[in-house]
Amino acid sequence: MARAKRHYIPGQVWHLTHRCHKREFLLKFRKDRQSWLQWLYEAKKRYGLVIFNYTVTSNHIHLLVLDAGDRHVIPQSMQLLAGRVGQEHNRRKNRKGAFWEDRYHATAIETGEHLCRCLVYLDLNMVRAGVVSHPAEWEHGGYNEIQQPRQRKSLIHYDKLCSHLGIGNYELLRESHREWIEEALKESRHSREEKWTQSIAVGSRNFVEKTKEVLGVRAKGRKAQTSSGGACELREPQLFYQHDFASKKQGLSEENSYFWEDYAEISG
Repeated sequence: MARAKRHYIPGQVWHLTHRCHKREFLLKFRKDRQSWLQWLYEAKKRYGLVIFNYTVTSNHIHLLVLDAGDRHVIPQSMQLLAGRVGQEHNRRKNRKGAFWEDRYHATAIETGEHLCRCLVYLDLNMVRAGVVSHPAEWEHGGYNEIQQPRQRKSLIHYDKLCSHLGIGNYELLRESHREWIEEALKESRHSREEKWTQSIAVGSRNFVEKTKEVLGVRAKGRKAQTSSGGACELREPQLFYQHDFASKKQGLSEENSYFWEDYAEISG
């Protein structure tokens, strides 16, 4: 089948998820998670990738970014991250074969309240997994960087994050962010929510409908539906396709999944 190409919507916030091949725990070693963060910094330097948050787990990553540059910034960044991390791991472990699933998934997130909820969802990933009791305990996530900016090799763009959250300055961001996390932990609001990782778009109904209109034929047949927390989401059906690198068939969210090694231009 033809390879999917990334949707390009200038100014759009995207939540990207990318899993290791066959969901193997290939990122279980600290060295590989640290490598992913180092190459994320390199993507920021090379391409101007605007990063809002991130989490590296043992078998997948979450990345919250802004479409702030040209249409190649995000796909080139994902290609750099996936390619270099996989190469380094395979060389070190004398391993052959794919390191990542061939596609990563992208969900458009509305700014403001919905971006806030998505931000918290990323921070609580390892709490949901039962690995830590607080996101501050996980060094390969963005929580600590939002709470205490790095002196060197900072990843998060605080000014743009504040702007898209509707917060006036960094100090207010840090205080609000800490309160959001503590409230979610207190109320045990850290269960898995598929809308953040399997939808085309999450936000108000107006935002979702506008996103569907912008995507045009690529969102044909998808319907906006109300999900948890009063949000609206645009979902796609599970389709089956022939895997490019193996004969085994598997289901995935087709219309918003992108080959990490393909960043061909598409019309916006």
